[in-house]
Amino acid sequence: MGKPTGFIEYNREESAAIAPKERIQNFNEFHIPLSKEKRREQGARCMDCGVPFCQSGMELMGMTSGCPLHNLVPEWNDLVYADNLKGAYARLTKTDNFPEFTSRVCPALCEKACTCGLNGDPVSVRENEYSIIENAYEKGYANPKPPKVRTGKKVAIIGSGPSGLAAADQLNKRGHSVTVYERDDRIGGLLMYGIPNMKLEKRFIDRKVEVMRAEGVEFITGVNVGKDIKAAKLLKEYDRVILACGAKNPRDIQVSGRDAEGIYFAVDFLASTTKSLLDSDLKDNKYISAKGKNVIIIGGGDTGNDCVGTCIRHGAKSVIQIEMMPKAPDERTEDNPWPEWPKVCKTDYGQEEAIAVFGNDPRIYQTTVKEFVKDKKGAVCAVKTIKLESKKDEKTGRMIMVEVEGSEKTLHAELVLIAAGFLGAQKYVADAFGVKLNERTNIATTNESYATNVERVYAAGDVRRGQSLVVWAIREGREVAREVDESLMGYSYLAV
Repeated sequence: MGKPTGFIEYNREESAAIAPKERIQNFNEFHIPLSKEKRREQGARCMDCGVPFCQSGMELMGMTSGCPLHNLVPEWNDLVYADNLKGAYARLTKTDNFPEFTSRVCPALCEKACTCGLNGDPVSVRENEYSIIENAYEKGYANPKPPKVRTGKKVAIIGSGPSGLAAADQLNKRGHSVTVYERDDRIGGLLMYGIPNMKLEKRFIDRKVEVMRAEGVEFITGVNVGKDIKAAKLLKEYDRVILACGAKNPRDIQVSGRDAEGIYFAVDFLASTTKSLLDSDLKDNKYISAKGKNVIIIGGGDTGNDCVGTCIRHGAKSVIQIEMMPKAPDERTEDNPWPEWPKVCKTDYGQEEAIAVFGNDPRIYQTTVKEFVKDKKGAVCAVKTIKLESKKDEKTGRMIMVEVEGSEKTLHAELVLIAAGFLGAQKYVADAFGVKLNERTNIATTNESYATNVERVYAAGDVRRGQSLVVWAIREGREVAREVDESLMGYSYLAV
C-alpha cells in the first residue's frame, strides 16, 4: 500500500453529525463529509493486511462478516490515499452498482471485519465509499453509458428496490432491453418508502434512476403486477421475468385490542411520511402523524429506530421503544470475537435524538405487549406490557424468553407502531405467476439458483431470502442477472 504505517499514524475519523436538536428540525441528511485531506488519511489507514476480511462476505456463527458484495476495499482505499478518485470509482463499481445508497444506509459489515478493528478502530470504509461516488457524480465519471449493442432480448423485472434495480442495471449493461415495473408512484422500493429521508435523501435515488433511464432502462410506475396486469401477458411479451418485489408482509402482534384505531405497521407509517414529504413538504397532511402524541414503538431494530427519529421530527409528546430481548453488552464479549459481527449495543440516530429531546433512552428491554387498551371511541389509549426473562426450555435445552409474573405495566399511548419485521412474499404475486413458496413463505428457488418452478421466471432479493440488508439485495440482483443472461445467451461475462 502507499502508506504502510498509515494505521499507526492516523486515528479513525468519521463525518460529523449535526447536533440532534438541530437536525430534528427537518428531514435532511445530517452528516458533514470529511475534507479531502482527511479522506486521504482515512484511506491511508487501510493496511494491506494480506487477508482482507472486509471483503469476505462469509457466514460466521450465523452472521455475515465482511461485505456480501466482495467490494475491493483495500484497492479503492489505496486509490483514495493516492488521490486517484477516478480509479477508485472504477474499482468500486466493479462490485457495487449503487455506492450512493450503500455508503448511506449500509451498516458497514466491511468495517466490522476490518483487521484494524482487532486491536483498535477499523478503517472508515463507508466514508471513503461516499467520497468516491459523490466525486464521481461531480466530475462526470458516473454519467450515463448506454450499451453500444443490443441483444434483442427482453426482460421484465417486478419491483424496483435494490435487488430489482441491480438486476436491471446489470442486464441493461449486457445489452438486453429491461423494463422495471413498480406498483408505487416512485421508483426505489425499500429505498424510497422504507428508509426515511434523513438516512437517504430521495434525490439521490432519482439521480441514479435518471442515469439508468438515460442508459436505456424503462421504468413503469403505478402498476401492480398480478392485479393491474396479468402474469401471462408479461410471460408472452418478455423472454424472462424476475420477481424482486421484496418481503412485504409485516409481522403482526395478535393480542386483545389489536383492532383499536391508532395502531399501524411501521412500514405504513414511514411510507406515509416520505410520500407526503416529497409531494408537499408535509403540507397536505396525508400522513400518519405523531404530533403531540404519546407513541409506543414495538420493535428494537433499525425500522423501530427510524420510527423514533420520524416521530420526534413530527413533534411527538413522548416516544417509547419496546424490545423483547435483553440489552446487548456495550463491548464484545469473549464468545463474540473478531471478525464476527459484533453483538454489542448500538445507540442509533433516533435514540440519540430521543435522549437529547426527552432526556432518556427510549428503549425498554425484555418487554412484550399483553394488551392494547381502547378508549370509548375505539382508539388506542394505552398499552399493557409485561417483563420477560431468559430461561432454559427443559424440553429443547434452548434459552427462551418467558413472562415474569406480576411485572405488568400500563403505558399511555395514542399511537402504536409495529416494527416487528416481515414474514415473506405477498401471496398474490406468487399465485399470479404460479411460483411456489417455501416454509418461510419466501418464493422458492432451486439450490444455488434463482430459477423458480415456473419456466423463465426467476426471483431475487428479499422475496427470495427474506428480510435482509441492502447489500444482500444488490448481490442477489447481480447474481440473478448473471443467471438470466446465461440462460438467454448461453454464456455470461457479467460480474457478480
